[in-house]
Formats: sequence, C-alpha cells, structure tokens
Amino acid sequence: MKLLSIDYIPGQEIEALGLVKGTVVQTKNIGRDFMAGMKTLVGGEIVGYTEMLNEARQIAMKRMVDEAKELGADAVIGIMYGSSQVMAGAAEVIAYGTAVKYKSL
Repeated sequence: MKLLSIDYIPGQEIEALGLVKGTVVQTKNIGRDFMAGMKTLVGGEIVGYTEMLNEARQIAMKRMVDEAKELGADAVIGIMYGSSQVMAGAAEVIAYGTAVKYKSL
C-alpha cells in the first residue's frame, strides 16, 4: 500500500474513501523512567523515550493501514502524526490520513 504525506498521488486519479487512523497509548517502564531521570542531570537525548515513540508510531501506522485495507484502499494520502500526554508517564500517538482507491481508466 502506498503511503504519502502529500494530498495526491502523482499521475493517478483517485477516489477518497474516508479518514483512517491508528492510535496507541504507550507507557514508559520503570527502567526507562529511571534512566530518563538520570539523563536530565547531564542533558542529551533520552534514547529509551525515542525508541518508545518510534515503536508507538510504527504501531499507530500499522493500525491505520489495517483500517484502510478494510475499506479496500490502494493508498493513504495526507498522512500526519500527532502525540499527546494522556497521563503521567503515558503518551498517545495517532497516525491519520485519507484512504483512497485508484480510479480505473
């Protein structure tokens, strides 16, 4: 399935099927939380959190693609990501876009 952040597919006529999204709420574990606290003392990237958010984006994207496949989509365009803290130590990541089907010529 083609996944694009732009709102069209170059050279292809498409029919919009609707909004599709995938969401996940990830929490940090005690080990990551402790190491993150230690990292704030010296500065720099908190690798454990970076990995957690990368994993969350992959899960959210897969769920969005699964939803698009259920609609019979050939692609998802206009893909965006969002994230927010839903409670202390837990972040929500959402991937969303427009499911489209190629028009027959």
